[in-house]
Amino acid sequence: MTSSSDDKRNDGHRPGDTGPSDENEPIESYLKDFDDAEKKVAGEIDPGARALVVAIAVVVLLGSLTLPHSGVANGWEVLVYGDDAQAETIALPSRLFVWFEVVFGVVVSMLALVTRRWALAWVALAGTAVSIVFGMLAIWSRQTPAPGVEAAGPGIGLIIGWLTVIVLTFHWLKVVWSRTALQLAAEEERRAAAAEAERRGDWNVG
Repeated sequence: MTSSSDDKRNDGHRPGDTGPSDENEPIESYLKDFDDAEKKVAGEIDPGARALVVAIAVVVLLGSLTLPHSGVANGWEVLVYGDDAQAETIALPSRLFVWFEVVFGVVVSMLALVTRRWALAWVALAGTAVSIVFGMLAIWSRQTPAPGVEAAGPGIGLIIGWLTVIVLTFHWLKVVWSRTALQLAAEEERRAAAAEAERRGDWNVG
């Protein structure tokens, strides 16, 4: 009768059986893959075809700096506030606009394209958005000089630069928004997988 008692003892754990921890390993690995995917999506952007548009816009911005900003002063002279810029009585809004378009429209935008970092894309978006305001003020300041001050109107370089930062802002907004939507989709997929695992009893919470 010893065989019956041996069978009872062996029913609890037979050779080759896997414990609960072994059963949980696949789902834990599955969830870890989702965590890694979320972190990657959260930190990177995928501009796709917009990368070409941004790159072209950066080149146009650099070219606009060589064109007349106002009168005989071009963008580079406004940037360093050279003799021609002083002679044209370039106001502060124009100088701020040129600095913002160089820093955020050129430097930060190129860094965001090369590194594909989401944080840099956000900085480029914010900086170019502020550049739009400064560009509008720069154009307005050239059209309405102070009383008694003779000043040339806005040059072709200023107008092209302002229109280009508008294009950059739009495309960075689309890139950042697309990345945010992708992250939300990844988080929703992870929650659905966790809920399904709980329903099947394959994942022991806590």
